[in-house]
Amino acid sequence: MSEVKQEGEEKKSSKKLIIIIIAAVVLLGGAGGAAFFFMKGDASKEEKVEHVAEEESAVPSEKIYFEISKPIVIDFPKGSAVKHGRITLSMLVEGAETIEVLKKNEPMIRNNLLMLIGAQDSSVLNTREGKETLRKAMLDDVTAVLKKMAGKGQVEEIFFTSFVMQ
Repeated sequence: MSEVKQEGEEKKSSKKLIIIIIAAVVLLGGAGGAAFFFMKGDASKEEKVEHVAEEESAVPSEKIYFEISKPIVIDFPKGSAVKHGRITLSMLVEGAETIEVLKKNEPMIRNNLLMLIGAQDSSVLNTREGKETLRKAMLDDVTAVLKKMAGKGQVEEIFFTSFVMQ
């Protein structure tokens, strides 16, 4: 009978040992999972903070008006209904850096704009559509100069502050 009692005790103690081992594995697994969850949660918070910092640094710079220093004076070809033109311009740009690039390259910009305006048909420039087409071409030209000379800078709009043809 003592042998039967020992076998029963061995079965009970081995069952207890298995239960203890399983409980320890589950407990360690749960602790590891919780640690991973909280560590990953901290990393995602850091990523969110970095993302917010990037967005704040990507805030567009201030928009400023820049006026070409002298009016652009054009002599149209003989036989044209209009003989002379005088145009003053303002540009809406992003940031003071762009204004510095525009000032530095103003002779090239003025030259390109004189050539562009002089090549236009004066009768077309008397219409709103003609002026809008000219304004778009001027914007493209000034943007090309900025990219060529500085590799950056943005002209948002060009405005005619004076447009006289006689």
